[in-house]
Amino acid sequence: MTSREEPADALQPRAATVSVIIPLWRENADVPTLVGSIAGWPEVCDVIVSAAQTGVETQTACEAAGARWITSAAPNRGRQLNLGAAHARGEWLLFQHADTELTHAHVEALAALAAHAEIVGGAFYRRFDERHPHCRVFEGFERWHNRTCGALYGDQSLFVRRANFGALGGFADLPLMEDVEFSRRLRRSGKIALLDPPIASSPRKHLAEGAWKTTANNAALIFLYSLGVSPARLHAWYYRRRSSAEGSTP
Repeated sequence: MTSREEPADALQPRAATVSVIIPLWRENADVPTLVGSIAGWPEVCDVIVSAAQTGVETQTACEAAGARWITSAAPNRGRQLNLGAAHARGEWLLFQHADTELTHAHVEALAALAAHAEIVGGAFYRRFDERHPHCRVFEGFERWHNRTCGALYGDQSLFVRRANFGALGGFADLPLMEDVEFSRRLRRSGKIALLDPPIASSPRKHLAEGAWKTTANNAALIFLYSLGVSPARLHAWYYRRRSSAEGSTP
């Protein structure tokens, strides 16, 4: 169901109104499976993978699963999201991280907003994987933060009406913090919705580094961005830390 603040119609089958756009950098073996599940849902009119530095095998598997494959010359998430949006056909653009869970119930909840013209966009509430209950202590704070004035993040599966996305000029051409920057403009542009069911973020960073440390590091990134540190510098620092913590490349 939707959040208490933004009630929507009872869920029922909807016409295909949602375009799902997945930015991808390098390889991710889970993406073809994700595409295959999404592409068959009746509310989804197209699935677009906007990829950079990704191999032919992944491209072939994603296209076979039902995705339209768009290649970006260099990794830059803001640019990749805009490129994917330029090829989308749906009324709603849903920007989906490859390591964030997306179920049919999420897309149904979004499609149910079609009749609410006052809603320009929004995101899903966040939850952590139930297999790791120690991470779930942060969920209540996240819900409060989202309902008030907090930024909406990419791993919450941001969505926006296509017309409003165009009016806002899309995402800034940023490799990191494109979600924070965009969500601020989205909030100022009109009424947003925070939707249930909450969406599951990957807990792997919290498990690798510790929940409190990861939260503190993420808060530091946002604080440094607010002070004017360039997203390119933050991007280099963020992925260098992730590679070290996870023992692999991002």
